[in-house]
Amino acid sequence: MGTPQAEKRLAVRPMSATPDRKLPVWFTYVVPPLLALTVVAIIWEIWIEVRDVPIYLVPAPSDVLAGLVEDPFLFVKEGVVTLTEAMAGFVLGSTVALAGAVLMAHSRVLERSLLPLAILVKVTPIVAIAPLFVIWFGFGMMPKILITALITFFPVLVNGITGFRSVDPGAMDFLRSINASRREIFLTLRLPSSMPYLFSAFRVSIPLAVIGAVVGEWFSADRGLGSVIIVAHSNLDMVTLFGAIVTLAIMGIGLTLAVSVAEKKALFWHESSSLV
Repeated sequence: MGTPQAEKRLAVRPMSATPDRKLPVWFTYVVPPLLALTVVAIIWEIWIEVRDVPIYLVPAPSDVLAGLVEDPFLFVKEGVVTLTEAMAGFVLGSTVALAGAVLMAHSRVLERSLLPLAILVKVTPIVAIAPLFVIWFGFGMMPKILITALITFFPVLVNGITGFRSVDPGAMDFLRSINASRREIFLTLRLPSSMPYLFSAFRVSIPLAVIGAVVGEWFSADRGLGSVIIVAHSNLDMVTLFGAIVTLAIMGIGLTLAVSVAEKKALFWHESSSLV
């Protein structure tokens, strides 16, 4: 049998505990897509140089970047208009969708009555509805907001209905056993259970809101990035056109990341937060 000194020498020393150094949240969200975009831009630039593609067909990333730097005020000013329309439409569409989801989640009759109408709106091409909105509501912001609301409405509605019904049966039985009201059941059980579904719908709807605003601007606007794209296309100004597209991409990515960060903060208790 070994001596205590020998046992000490043979004992495995535990590894020194070092604190986990987690990367900042912004780093994990911003750096990977920036690296991917940089690789794509380099390949794009090389392809343009090797094939000698004319600038009026496809501009090089360096030309697009030069156009953005040359007149940043244009893209910022028009981008604010498009962003305002997109966010207003998103808020309107989501509010109406959530109200409908609450009603349908509590009543199968209402779901059978109203959901087919929502599907009808979803499958109707937005390019067929947009001219009607221009005729009915004029050339201001209202048609763009309504088009955006229509596009963002359906994902929030469907996920809201599913989320409000995806509750723990045991918790539901307990609340009913203590005679909890529908309002109390909704606030303490249905609403928290629906949050992962709602945030998933918001992440889908936010980029759709930007698309809806641009589509609306194509039909009736003299402001916004959609109007910039139409004018640049008519003039074969591909640098300005691609600059507007890049601005829209940055806008969509930024809004999606904002929703993802908000989801991670709000749903820290849910297993999905580790995947966001």
